Amino acid sequence: MSTPAIEIEGLTKDYPVGFWRQRMHRSLDHLTLQVQDGEVFGFLGPNGAGKTTTLKVLMSIIFPTSGSARVRGKSIDDVSMHREIGYLPEQPYFYDYLTARELLDYYARLFGFAASERRERIIRFLERVGLGGAADVQLRKFSKGMLQRVGIAQAILHDPQVIFLDEPMSGLDPVGRREVRDIIHDLKREGRTIFFSTHILSDAEMLCDRVGVLVGGKLQGVGAPREIVSMEVYAMEILFETPEGHPLPNSLAKSATQVGGRYRAEVPEDQLYPVLDELRRCEARILSVTPLRPTLEDYFFKLVARDKSAPPQLVEVGAR
Repeated sequence: MSTPAIEIEGLTKDYPVGFWRQRMHRSLDHLTLQVQDGEVFGFLGPNGAGKTTTLKVLMSIIFPTSGSARVRGKSIDDVSMHREIGYLPEQPYFYDYLTARELLDYYARLFGFAASERRERIIRFLERVGLGGAADVQLRKFSKGMLQRVGIAQAILHDPQVIFLDEPMSGLDPVGRREVRDIIHDLKREGRTIFFSTHILSDAEMLCDRVGVLVGGKLQGVGAPREIVSMEVYAMEILFETPEGHPLPNSLAKSATQVGGRYRAEVPEDQLYPVLDELRRCEARILSVTPLRPTLEDYFFKLVARDKSAPPQLVEVGAR
C-alpha cells in the first residue's frame, strides 16, 4: 500500500490567553487524519475552527504543542519537505507594484531556476491560470479573482505534488469561484494532491473526493460528502394529489403543504407505509416518493450549533 501524501497524528496547538497568559486556549485538539496521494481533500469548518492553524503548522509557520505530521513521508520539521509542496495562504500579500511576471520571477528565483527556465515557466503558468494576457499588469490593478489565480500560479510554479490552499474561494464572485474550481480540477487530473480549507460547502461537494469537518478544533467526521451525511436518518418526501373535495388524511392534515394543485409532505421513514395506506384509502394519486438525505450543509450547521453550546476549551499552563 502506498504512503499517504499527508499524515497527521495527534496534532495539538494551544495558545496563551488572558491578561497574564496563565490559561491556554486549545485551537487544535489531537487532530489525526490521512490524505491519500492524488486526492482532493476539503477541510471544512466555520471561522475559528482551527483550519488555518492546521495549515500553518503543516507549513512550519507555527509549531505544534504536541503531535506530528508528515508530507510525502517527510516530517514537517524537515526543510527539504518544502520542495514537495505549494502553498497559498488565505490572505496573501503581494507587493502591489510588481507585475504578475515579476512576482513569479521572484518566486522562481527562490527555487533556483535558471533565467531561461524562469521565463518559460512564468509564461506557461500564467497561461495555465488564465493570466497570459496580464503578465505585465501591476498587481494593484488585479481583481480579487485575478490575485487568487496568480497566487495559485506561484503555489504550483515549481511543480509540487502536494498543494495546500487556505480558503481559495473566499471573497470571490461566482465567476472567480468557477475559475479557481477549474484550476483545482486540472491539478487533480494531473495526479496532484490538493488539501484546501473552506467554509463554502457547495464547492466542497463539487470538488472533493473526501472532506473532514473541523469544529472547535476537533475533527468531527471524515469521508466522502455523501458518506458523511449518510450517518443521518432519512426522511421521505411524498408528492401527491387528492380528488377534488376529499380531505387530507389526519396524519398529514397539519404537515402537508400545497404547491399548485399538489401536496408535498415529509414523513419519517418508519411512518412511510402507514401514510401511503392512508393516502390510498382517500383515493389520492401518489406522484412520487423520494428519500431525503440531509445535505453536507445540514450536517455542518448541526455540528456548529452543538459546538456553540459547549464551553470553550481552556487548559491551565503546565497542564499540557
